[in-house]
Amino acid sequence: MNTGEELVSSYLRYIRGCEFIQKNLYTDDTQGEIDVIGINLKGRSVYICEVAIHLRTGLRYTKGTSSNNVQKLNEKLSRDIKYAKDHFPEYTHHFMLWTPIVMSGKDGAKHNQTRDIKQIQLNILTLHQIEVEVIMNEKFLSCINEMRDFAKKQTSELKCPVMRFLQIEERLKEHIAKIN
Repeated sequence: MNTGEELVSSYLRYIRGCEFIQKNLYTDDTQGEIDVIGINLKGRSVYICEVAIHLRTGLRYTKGTSSNNVQKLNEKLSRDIKYAKDHFPEYTHHFMLWTPIVMSGKDGAKHNQTRDIKQIQLNILTLHQIEVEVIMNEKFLSCINEMRDFAKKQTSELKCPVMRFLQIEERLKEHIAKIN
């Protein structure tokens, strides 16, 4: 189980209303893997998500000893876009990059993950006329808190392990507050 992909899957299911979720979809036609796909049938929307959970180093793909964030994610997102257009032409497409920790370097620094993210977004917009929604730093935490709020309000058992954990945590907080 990949915890990052489970978090994204839970968000898509419980917050974005996706009825179908697929993780680690290998695509023969584009020879790549999509981390998470969510399909919302009612809204006729498909969510194509790349998930990069690098906690110590922040967003850090490398090739040899060099940073490879921009090239790697441009390639992955471009394959994702082709897949969505080929397989879900009548759906609204949402492309997302989920990465909890993105570090900014000092001005003029060789490595700057925030600059890389902006470059990736610009490249995808220029090449495909598509905006990639980036869920990072505060926004990543905000999405977790949305799931936490959802879980807190549910009275029946949530079957998803991530959501069940959040539900237990919220109920435990309530219980501890009552007995103290």
